[in-house]
Amino acid sequence: MTESSTQVITPPLSTRSEDIDRASHSLKAMSHPLRLKILCVLGDNEISVQDIVDAVGTTQSNISQHLAILRDKGILASRKEANRVYYRVNDARTLRLISMMQDVFCPFSSSAHSSNTRTPS
Repeated sequence: MTESSTQVITPPLSTRSEDIDRASHSLKAMSHPLRLKILCVLGDNEISVQDIVDAVGTTQSNISQHLAILRDKGILASRKEANRVYYRVNDARTLRLISMMQDVFCPFSSSAHSSNTRTPS
């Protein structure tokens, strides 16, 4: 068996300026530590602003500013119900991207997490 027969062939990535700019702006919006934490808190759930504030641990004003940036970039979607606003991640692929980044940059956190989730005996 030759080396070339075992290689995984990946499709070429887009080098179009528009695609690069869009990806760069989206990654920049997600790269702020607080915004990344918000995305991790949301996961695949729809959560109210107040619940996000409670989970992240900063002021509502601060959270609202960061939520607006993520919403304006199309990363989050929101809906209003009475006097509450709920947010969710707009595209499930965003969560896969964050998961991949955690696998690459935080490889030990998932194993530490799984060791902490053992069932009590």
